[in-house]
Amino acid sequence: MAILPNKRREKIMELLQEDGSAKVVDLAKLFKVTEVTVRQDLEKLEKQGLIIREHGGAFMKNIEDHVKNFALFHQENLEQKESIALKCLEYIELGDTIILDSGSTTTELAKKLIGFKNLTVITNALNIALMLGTEPGIEVIMTGGEFKPPTLSLTGQKAADFFKGLNVQKLFLATAGISLKSGLTYPSISDLVVKRAMIEAADITYLVADSTKIGKSALASLGALSLIDYIVTDSGIKESDKKVFKNHEIEVILA
Repeated sequence: MAILPNKRREKIMELLQEDGSAKVVDLAKLFKVTEVTVRQDLEKLEKQGLIIREHGGAFMKNIEDHVKNFALFHQENLEQKESIALKCLEYIELGDTIILDSGSTTTELAKKLIGFKNLTVITNALNIALMLGTEPGIEVIMTGGEFKPPTLSLTGQKAADFFKGLNVQKLFLATAGISLKSGLTYPSISDLVVKRAMIEAADITYLVADSTKIGKSALASLGALSLIDYIVTDSGIKESDKKVFKNHEIEVILA
């Protein structure tokens, strides 16, 4: 079923906020519309002051300023994300090797790890690596991959290949949307292979997501809810959603 124009433009914005830029030809294939339609979408978004068009594509406005300041695009619900980060600390132990996915909630968790001893952190997030890289008690290991400016992260097959053969205790995984129908979803297709590789490398997967993401779906589906073991979220979660996670044998941890 075709996506309505307003919804399509919303998805295009989500993708640009994740990847930083996109080509018209790729967007046309992704949304199964003509290149003319995509150009019209981009023209509308540019008129709203959200993006800048260029020949054959578009990119996010002010992207250079964000990268230079190491600022993430998604800064909403920071109070809830900080609470989730604090709760996650209860599940990190001395001597652990953990994976920190890129994202605003995992960035809040990284801030809370400052001062930790005897901890190894594997991450695809440049901002997290810089934040923890000078901590004497933390060993930081980074993946390779393609750089995504808005999320300050590394993605793609090379980032995924890094996790082959690794066995770590815990993964703290981010997501853009969680729903019963679509499972775990993300705005960018290039991230899916990285998320899968992270999950396969970890004994336990903690999904860190504020309650506003529950019931929402982004563009690309990673897979069913059963991929995760726990969800760490805030008290805004609905009782009906708690039951859904329980039915899938996923423990809900409230921050």
